[in-house]
Amino acid sequence: MSELLENLKDVEKNIEASVIKGKRNREDVTLIAVSKTKPVDMIKELYDAGVRDFGENYVQELVEKTEVLPKDIRWHMIGHLQTNKIKYIIDKVYMIHSVDSIHLAQAIGKEALKRNMVAKVLLEVNVAKEDTKFGFTSENLEENFKEINKIEGIEVWGLMTSAPYVENAEENRQYFVQLRGLMVDLKDKGLYNKNRFFLSMGMTCDYTAAIEEGADFVRVGTAIFGARNYV
Repeated sequence: MSELLENLKDVEKNIEASVIKGKRNREDVTLIAVSKTKPVDMIKELYDAGVRDFGENYVQELVEKTEVLPKDIRWHMIGHLQTNKIKYIIDKVYMIHSVDSIHLAQAIGKEALKRNMVAKVLLEVNVAKEDTKFGFTSENLEENFKEINKIEGIEVWGLMTSAPYVENAEENRQYFVQLRGLMVDLKDKGLYNKNRFFLSMGMTCDYTAAIEEGADFVRVGTAIFGARNYV
């Protein structure tokens, strides 16, 4: 077995253990293999092993990969998205995780209507209040959620956060608890009335804690692919 598939196997074991610890069902947690900067042949090897969800940060890279890889892959846009780039990916992605402003949500909705489609989006929340991260704050999420929920052409499926990089996953548990609390609050206030509300949280350093706290999508790159290539 290749190192890549060994890594995938280890991540799956950790997911299984976290699901049990969190008293959840394995089918309720989607592993997104974050494939930014990684070559097509590595993605194909994971695809052949059964992985169908991949995450990309950069529009050009995502577009290039969609052109040569199997069409049943579910691509997730997880990086910061500029409004002038929406048109290139709107009909290629399964979901956009990184909606961080009303302006961006409006632009996505406008582009989706042109294609006669509805875009699935998550609202990014900067729960840890990091200066280097994008997203709504815990304090202004509700007012922005109300406005974005009215926009035609998009459907809000939930919330996303990127917690700080840590050595110990426990250090980020507080942020996952907070994001889940924001979700519960929106539902309790009757602002969200769909069947499922998805949480995208947890990366290589902390996905185990995220799953225990309710993550529906975990975005794991380095633990599967190894260190990133920035060549």
